[in-house]
Amino acid sequence: MQENLSFFINQTPFTEHPNAPLAPFSRQELVKALNFHRSIPGYAPTPLYTLPALAQKLGVKNIYLKDESQRFGLKAFKALGSYAMACHIAELVGKDISELPFEVMTSEEVRHDLQTVTFATTTDGNHGRGVAWMARQLKQNAVVYMPKGSSQQRLTSIRNEGATAEIVDMNYDDAVRMTAEQAEKYGWIVVQDTAWEGYEKIPQWIMQGYGTLMLEAIDQLHQVAPTHIFVQAGVGSFAGMVQGMVTAAWGENRPKVIVAEALIADCLYRSARSKEGDAIAVGGDLQTVMAGLACGEANSIGWKLLRDYANAFASCPDEVAALGMRMLGNPLAGDPQIISGESGAVTTGLLALLMTSPELAQTREQLGLDAHSRVLLVSTEGDTDPQQYLDIVWGGQYPGINK
Repeated sequence: MQENLSFFINQTPFTEHPNAPLAPFSRQELVKALNFHRSIPGYAPTPLYTLPALAQKLGVKNIYLKDESQRFGLKAFKALGSYAMACHIAELVGKDISELPFEVMTSEEVRHDLQTVTFATTTDGNHGRGVAWMARQLKQNAVVYMPKGSSQQRLTSIRNEGATAEIVDMNYDDAVRMTAEQAEKYGWIVVQDTAWEGYEKIPQWIMQGYGTLMLEAIDQLHQVAPTHIFVQAGVGSFAGMVQGMVTAAWGENRPKVIVAEALIADCLYRSARSKEGDAIAVGGDLQTVMAGLACGEANSIGWKLLRDYANAFASCPDEVAALGMRMLGNPLAGDPQIISGESGAVTTGLLALLMTSPELAQTREQLGLDAHSRVLLVSTEGDTDPQQYLDIVWGGQYPGINK
């Protein structure tokens, strides 16, 4: 399992001339998203669990895990990014988002002033379901495209939210480009967490929406920051938000951030290793069990934040995610059982290998991971494809084990 696991320690971040703005990720800005989410019926903070037995086993002081499988009944955190859709509607009617809580935004008065909007996106499943769900909540339309290899179960879940959805014969990044072309042709609004030149406003709103889970986590930790945060990354929007938030809040005293990517789609890891400052794209089919991380081109906003401030990048084979799924689903005595999906559990598997492998002792030391460490993990999804979850946890049926 470890021969394909690679780390890059970011010993010389670009802090001497940082280009990544932190103001959008200040508490003042992120609270706007939190307040909007609180106004949505069914909102509740997701639980933050402590895993004392696992912490003792791995040799750290505390392990905290934020369980996003319980977010709005959708089994994933991605619905938080639909805050961008609300911000877009607020902009259309000439209001600040703080003036339009959910009840007002969905009122007949606002809808009378608003033409029907069609939101379009590309997704492996979780993001698209979040967009479809919010479009239905806001009484708007959604069109969703999924890259080849996407789960039929996740496609069905998106369609059940009322969206028009299909799987296309392209990888994720090519499907994103196709979605943008279709949106321009038909007048749709692209809701994508992949930012590129000329398309940054909506991705930044999405990232701010993700900030709700971190504000909740810090409140649940009684405003005491962890020493380390392990975050998974596809395009890097979620990881970039975490990095931006903790840097804006704590500056040089911020927690150390370790970024975990899928080996087959490790664009951030490769970009960091290059030390050139620019993001490097990864091509190909990007087939990994971590479907939510199968993205080969970085979000430009998230990349700059991670480049300038992150402490380490890890390129993880599929087995790392499977290990984390099994550990969380079959906990040590006294720890809670957590159903975590492929992309959700990779950080748990990574932490376990990092703390127990003799070959990674130097990396542990460089990151300051020891008996005093308080580690925050985020399980970003539950079993969004229940059959695949069972295939992995019960039978080890996935690419990388059965070859």
